[in-house]
Amino acid sequence: MPKFTLQELNEIIVKKLIMIAGICSIALTIQAQDTTGSKKSSREERRDEKRDRVNAMIKQEEEGVLSFHKQSVFGFMLRTNGYGAFYELGKMKSPRISNLYSIEFSEIKHDKEEKSSSGAFFFGNPYIYGKVNNFYQLKLGFGQQYIFGQKGNKNGVAVTGIYQGGLSIGLLRPYYLEVADVNSNQSRIIKFTPEDSALFVDNSAILGGAGFGKGWGEMKFQPGAYGKVALRFDYGRFNEMVSALEIGLSVDAYTKKVPLMLFNEDKQFFFQGHIAILFGRRR
Repeated sequence: MPKFTLQELNEIIVKKLIMIAGICSIALTIQAQDTTGSKKSSREERRDEKRDRVNAMIKQEEEGVLSFHKQSVFGFMLRTNGYGAFYELGKMKSPRISNLYSIEFSEIKHDKEEKSSSGAFFFGNPYIYGKVNNFYQLKLGFGQQYIFGQKGNKNGVAVTGIYQGGLSIGLLRPYYLEVADVNSNQSRIIKFTPEDSALFVDNSAILGGAGFGKGWGEMKFQPGAYGKVALRFDYGRFNEMVSALEIGLSVDAYTKKVPLMLFNEDKQFFFQGHIAILFGRRR
């Protein structure tokens, strides 16, 4: 067995350590290159998938197809018995069906309401004779949208069907009048009560309406439910924008009859038609 001096042993050990370090460095470099290559490949795959999705949406838009994940829609409507506004969030469930979540605020007016003026020269606020309550509705609903026909092209019209249902909270606000009280020779602001019923319906004593600010602190709640069906005609040129016209019917049912006008039967069920203008965005 050969004999080595201490200096020779040290040189051999140093050479072996240098060789091991070089091998480890080469292995780490190769591994890093493989990891970088896989990361780069993963990034490229995600980029390719995103590009394919965008290209597919562009193709669908050119073909007039309504395509989205979510849509936010605002609408203003005129009803056969009032008016209202709503917000709607839609989530696409399948190429033809979307789930809809909505909130709506509207006012119902009695079909016998008629504004009158008082005074020799029609001074004073107009009033509605016999009206005892303003009636508002706050609705929370769920429904679905079904696409009957796509646009066919950018200038086409997509036709969709809507059905919704949910909770309807009726809000009754007392209606106030300004009247002349002959007993006190002064004007008073009154609502309909058994004590003031004679003044409330006396045309000669009525000076006018009390204004929009009265009665908000005396609101009464009336729970109920509603259902709605409608057709929408989406004429928007671009897929990401919602521009549509809606025509539909709805029914509201409450747990008790709602007093709106004197000398008329109180209603518990309300049927109405509506037409609405919608606008919003898709993404």
